[in-house]
Amino acid sequence: MLKKITLLFLFLLNCVLSAQSTVPLIPKPNFLLLEKAPSFSLTNQTVLVAPKGNLEIQYLKEIIQGQLGFELAINSVAPKSKNSIELTLNPNLKTNTEEYKIVVNSKKIQIEAANSEGLFYGIQTLNQLLDYYSDKQIPALKIIDKPKFKWRGMHLDVARHFFSKSDIKKYIDYLALYKMNVFHWHLTDDQGWRIEIKKFPKLTSVGAYRKESMVGHYNEQRFDGKPYGGIYTQEDVKEIVAYAKQKHITVVPEIEMPGHATAALAAYPEYSCTGGPFEVATKWGVLDDVFCPNENTLHFLKEVLDEVLPLFPSDYIHIGGDECPKTRWQNCSKCQALIKREGLKDEHELQSYFISQIEKHINSKGKKIIGWDEILEGGLAPNAAVMSWRGTEGGIAAAKAKHYVVMSPGSHCYFDHYQGEQKTEPLAIGGYTPLETVYDFNPIPVELNTEESDYILGAQGNVWTEYMEDFAKVEYMAIPRMAALAEVLWGKDASSNYTDFKGRLLHHFSLLDKMKVNYSKALFEVKAKISATENHLLQVELIAANATSSIYYTLDGTQPTNNSLLYTKPITIQKNTLLKAASFEAGVQKSAVLEQKFEMHLATGATVTLDEAPSNSYKANGVFSLVDGMYGDRGKFGRDWLGFSGKDVKATIDLGSVKTVHTITIDVLSSPASWIYYPKQITVAYSENGIDYTSEKIVSTDEIEASRGIVKVALPATSVRYIKVNAFNQGKIENGNPGAGEPAWLFIDEIKVD
Repeated sequence: MLKKITLLFLFLLNCVLSAQSTVPLIPKPNFLLLEKAPSFSLTNQTVLVAPKGNLEIQYLKEIIQGQLGFELAINSVAPKSKNSIELTLNPNLKTNTEEYKIVVNSKKIQIEAANSEGLFYGIQTLNQLLDYYSDKQIPALKIIDKPKFKWRGMHLDVARHFFSKSDIKKYIDYLALYKMNVFHWHLTDDQGWRIEIKKFPKLTSVGAYRKESMVGHYNEQRFDGKPYGGIYTQEDVKEIVAYAKQKHITVVPEIEMPGHATAALAAYPEYSCTGGPFEVATKWGVLDDVFCPNENTLHFLKEVLDEVLPLFPSDYIHIGGDECPKTRWQNCSKCQALIKREGLKDEHELQSYFISQIEKHINSKGKKIIGWDEILEGGLAPNAAVMSWRGTEGGIAAAKAKHYVVMSPGSHCYFDHYQGEQKTEPLAIGGYTPLETVYDFNPIPVELNTEESDYILGAQGNVWTEYMEDFAKVEYMAIPRMAALAEVLWGKDASSNYTDFKGRLLHHFSLLDKMKVNYSKALFEVKAKISATENHLLQVELIAANATSSIYYTLDGTQPTNNSLLYTKPITIQKNTLLKAASFEAGVQKSAVLEQKFEMHLATGATVTLDEAPSNSYKANGVFSLVDGMYGDRGKFGRDWLGFSGKDVKATIDLGSVKTVHTITIDVLSSPASWIYYPKQITVAYSENGIDYTSEKIVSTDEIEASRGIVKVALPATSVRYIKVNAFNQGKIENGNPGAGEPAWLFIDEIKVD
């Protein structure tokens, strides 16, 4: 009997999950059941019903008018003769203020919640249903839904590039569509101060404008020669905050301190260590001139905050705290005297002292601070929350110390990284964070126990705009990755998986098309999964976004058409090859062309071991990336490079048998703006038996720089099976360089053996 009950339960559960998968809602509801009953037919005679004074009903009216083109009447009582869409407040649903229920039958659609917030989220779900059921026949169904995390956020940097009020409102609309509830507004940085401060007018008259901007990648050091800037008046800010409030979104402002202060110091150089003069930064990266943490500067910043705080109802104010070089403080007599007077250990504790003073002021105004995880250095201010961006370690440390945390690691939440094939993607800062990586994110680290996990408020996606010169590019970089993160934060269950999400997203694109969103089409790209065969050849598996697509490819460098080779099984690469592939539906090309060059050599497909694993943010195809025959793009570094933060690379390659070797070539990268530096030394050794090694070469930084990162080590024609390549990290970045005081990144790709 028990077995029968279990089987029945599993059958019913499977039916429910199958029903959910047929409705492409994002985020996926906690519970959705399609029922076998007549549908609801939405017509221009349908009546909208809500209690008098309800503001959400007007919003629903606007959505229906935008989606379907007709205007519906609003009543406070449901009519007997017509079908209706009803908003109902139910105070018994107060277990979660964001919870809502939707019930659809042939007579009405009822959205029920404890308050307007829940009703709003129900309306967003209905908005997606109306798009999917374009025939206006909404099936009978039941939805019960609520979010898992309290902080479901998106960030936008308006300092590097400025965006209009209407752009910001569009961005807020996108957050609302996905039931996100925090807009982190990065308002100040080295390249521009964007918010009006009436007591200090030069912050915007001087600090909001730079003489020119970088174009191309940082490594090119090119500038456009065009003055650039923009500001938000306090009235603009009030308007945007009010607009966000209507969408149940809290705006959290960020006023950067003590670092990223060049724009402010250009306006008021007296708050620096050196006295200036300064100009608003025209290049990206981390700059040495920061706020001098003395009493005058603290008084100045407190007065700035006194104008900022009343504009934002948010409980939290973001004060930055990241990437603050200590170079100026180390050479500043005022800073050194302050360290001595306060009994501080070093400049890191001086930063903590500074943050604590700011926190006390903000706390006195009834607000709390949140900052990037560098505010942990030197000791965390008593009531501060931490936004963990340099991985999850900072968030773990803060949660264990009983501080609230918002997770935002670069590995999963930085939407300025590439999301598709770099060769066909617009220029980005680097990195590789595809949609699937975002969807696989778990904001709660496994290192935390149940009590510590309660301190994880949620997570957010970050959109830094060095390489986003207009709002269309912001849309492209943020969406649909925003949708994936939204589902993570709303809460995934056992039935949630990337394949199911991807299927729903493909349907969801029609709504984005109606909204005229310039979203990324990287999802449609053909993906190449590379592995090695037993005899050290390469095997390429091609994957299309849509199961109904056909992939056509070429191996001779020509463009693929629907008359090219049809992909049916993994492709074996035996020689130098230029593979091109694209997906087609009904003879029409749906994706950009995947283009991948393979260069075969003696180590291609060989076995490689590493003493230290690469960072999760830059792990490419794992250790196999060092011998996969593919070379990382030096102009668009990201997917094919392995990245190591502060760690050495110690790789051992087993060629499988003894071979005659003449040359070993190691690819390493330098991009100081991104804290990526050449190794300080590379050593190469080889062996026939894996025990007795001959040390062949020690390559210095100067030699690496002279070779531009393509390091060739010549051997006398030698019998070799095992090769050891050690690349030694620069360690802490030296003063005067981008990222000074932080661990250097070491990027390495192919180790070619000829």
